Amino acid sequence: MSLYNPPAFREERLEALLPLMQAPRLALLACHGPGGVPALSHLPLLTDGRRVVGHLARANPQVAALRAAGRAIAVWTGAEGYVSPSAYASKREHGKVVPTWNYEAVHAEGPVELVEDAARLREIVAGLTDHHEAGRPEPWAVEDAPEAFVQAQLKGIVGVVLTVEALSGKRKLSQNRPEADQAGVRAQASPALRAAMERG
Repeated sequence: MSLYNPPAFREERLEALLPLMQAPRLALLACHGPGGVPALSHLPLLTDGRRVVGHLARANPQVAALRAAGRAIAVWTGAEGYVSPSAYASKREHGKVVPTWNYEAVHAEGPVELVEDAARLREIVAGLTDHHEAGRPEPWAVEDAPEAFVQAQLKGIVGVVLTVEALSGKRKLSQNRPEADQAGVRAQASPALRAAMERG
C-alpha cells in the first residue's frame, strides 16, 4: 500500500472511511503509466467499500495505462488544513513545536476492469448520476435525455471497476498531541476540520 500511515493516525473502521469515500467530491485514480510516471485522473467515483466504479473519456491516455497496468489506486481526501505552532499550548510552555498539516485520506487498491459494454456503461453513469442528484428538488436522470444522445455519449467513455483488495485510511488530526494542543488546533481550525477532529 502506498500510504505512509503511522499507527497514531491509522483508521481501519469501514464505517469511518465510507463517508469520506462517498462524499460528493472528486477522487483521484492512479496507476502505473508510461516512462515510470504515474497516470492520474481526477473524477467522481462511486463505492460501497468493496468496489469502486467510475468512467473516463475514451480519449484519456489513462485508459491505455489502466489496460497495461491492470491495477490502480483510488484516493479520496476529506477535511484538511494547516496547523500553526501558535495553536499549541506547548508553544507557550517550551517552544518545541513545528507547523504541520492535518488531513483525512483513504486509498483503495486493487485490480481494475475496463467496461465498454453499453448496458453496463449506462448502469455506471446512472448510478453516479442518481448518487449526485439525490436530494435535489428536481433530480435529473439519464432517462431525461434523448436516447440517441445518451447512446452517443456512452460511446465516448470507458467504465472503470476497481475491486478493493487493500483499503488504507489515515486521519491525521493532532491525535499525537496533548489534549491542550488539540483544543488549540480545534479553536483555530476551519469548521470542516474542527468537525472531523470532534468525530475522533
